[in-house]
Amino acid sequence: MNKKSSIVVIGGGTGTFTVLFGLKERKNIHLSAIVSMADDGGSTGILRKEPGILPPGAIRPALAALLRSKERMAAFNFRFTDGIFKGHNVGNLLIYLFARIYGDPQKAIDEMERILQVKGEVIPSTFGDAKLYAKLENDGVIAGETNIDVPQHDGRLRIEDVWLDPPCTANPKAIYAIKKAELIIIGPGDLFSSIVPNFLANGIPQAIRESRAKKIYVCNLMTKFGETHGFSAADFVEIIEKYLGQDVLDLVILNKKKPPKDRITQYEKQGAQFVSWKKEDFRSRKFTVVEENLLSKKGFIRHDPAALANAILKLL
Repeated sequence: MNKKSSIVVIGGGTGTFTVLFGLKERKNIHLSAIVSMADDGGSTGILRKEPGILPPGAIRPALAALLRSKERMAAFNFRFTDGIFKGHNVGNLLIYLFARIYGDPQKAIDEMERILQVKGEVIPSTFGDAKLYAKLENDGVIAGETNIDVPQHDGRLRIEDVWLDPPCTANPKAIYAIKKAELIIIGPGDLFSSIVPNFLANGIPQAIRESRAKKIYVCNLMTKFGETHGFSAADFVEIIEKYLGQDVLDLVILNKKKPPKDRITQYEKQGAQFVSWKKEDFRSRKFTVVEENLLSKKGFIRHDPAALANAILKLL
């Protein structure tokens, strides 16, 4: 029997969902998703007020991506629009229920994975109950992930630093997964509200640096107003290295096809821009730049799951 290759995906939200969804049907791999626990908005913000309850906002999409059928995925992601559960979705409520039953948050997730028969595992980056803060270039401070994600400030201002308060220690299971990984995939996803918070858990950056795995960063396709306004691909990489360390990345995957103007226009109305890059930006860097056509053919400007999975597996 062929040995399964261990792949760790670090992030949260739609970007991590895309990577996991594209990889889950591929043979001879074991997927571990390490996800941020910084989410504090919407349904998650309500549920995490309960003592001992982890924010389900990043756990749910990762679990959903690893479910074995689209029908289960649809049910898991179903959001109530009225009644006492209005604003909540089934997945968040199930995570809350299992956490109440088992007490131990990792045990709760492990039992959900067993019962739902997911193709992989989801690992919170930390069990610490902390709030995410961001310092802007004008010295203003934003409190809370949701206020970074949905900016109430001037979204053109750059974020200079982010931190968790109180400081948090990494989930030991996350450290173990990183140590045994053969491939570590970082991103795509919201840079400061989904990806970087994982690196703020004490122990995770060091584990990534010490890991023998290939470390790959998948750069975003679009900027986000309030987080990465005006960013180039080089800017994204610079932030990843700020929190991981210089020369930690082995490869950076960049999309080489620009979306049609009509698709970009819809994003520009929300202050988003297509992420540009030039080869000379990375000429002196130690990592290898991988250029691929990763654009989904229709709908939102997102990575195509199958194309991204193919690009990743060629690097294994």
